[in-house]
Amino acid sequence: MVAEFDLTLPDGSVLHAYDTGQANADLVVVWHHGTPNTGAPPRPLFAESDRLRIRWISYDRPGYGGSTPAPDRPIHSAATYSSAVADALAIERFAAMGHSGGGPHALACGALLPERVTAVVSVSSMAPYPADFDYFAGMNASGIGALTAAAGGREAKERYEATADEYDPEFTPADWAALDGDWSWFGEVVRTGNANGPGPGIDDDLAYMAPWGFDPADVRVPVLIVHGGQDRIIPSAHGEWLARRCPSAELWLRPAEGHISVMTTAAPALDWLRAHAV
Repeated sequence: MVAEFDLTLPDGSVLHAYDTGQANADLVVVWHHGTPNTGAPPRPLFAESDRLRIRWISYDRPGYGGSTPAPDRPIHSAATYSSAVADALAIERFAAMGHSGGGPHALACGALLPERVTAVVSVSSMAPYPADFDYFAGMNASGIGALTAAAGGREAKERYEATADEYDPEFTPADWAALDGDWSWFGEVVRTGNANGPGPGIDDDLAYMAPWGFDPADVRVPVLIVHGGQDRIIPSAHGEWLARRCPSAELWLRPAEGHISVMTTAAPALDWLRAHAV
């Protein structure tokens, strides 16, 4: 059972939050969602979470779901939002996990909340832009267009979104198989993520391509980087770069997996969190 609640922030804006609330859980993990999703915790991982006594908390990033829009929100704002949700639930320490666009937000918590965050798992995450590798090599054409436009600023990004063809993720056969199985859950959070129109996704892409407000090298807590070798949305070179940049990082490269199917291998990452979140 996932409880949902609205949290009013000091500036009067609302953050819509989630809590699985298991009474016997002794490890809290903040889930950071991708683009365009909402913050519902990852239901396909609940069985493993129960085994490991993991409680999930999360929130809709501003503009998504029931959260008030916050144009030009930076990646590092995730630390403030995560702290606010944890404080509201009287939780002092927690781990962070994010998939896709949630990866940078999870890393932000590891960098900026070292006294609260015990460990970070980042799955299929992009690296900061620009970086010292070919950022767009191996990326699907839609992603190159969307992120290149975002690098040009809000006006360029909004113009692109008004005229671009429908986004093609170029999913692999393994991705489609995952989406036909337990990870059909992604279809639900994408539908709700798109319900408020393109604005939140535009804000996300602008944040990814702007300065993040921290250096991944600043993440000193244990970090696990997981990436699929066949990923065409965020190619695995991004995960490899992050693993080199984060001094405490461990890399799990899954050569046969794509952007979605890599989540079918995520259950062992929860065991890793349990072992490292001390």
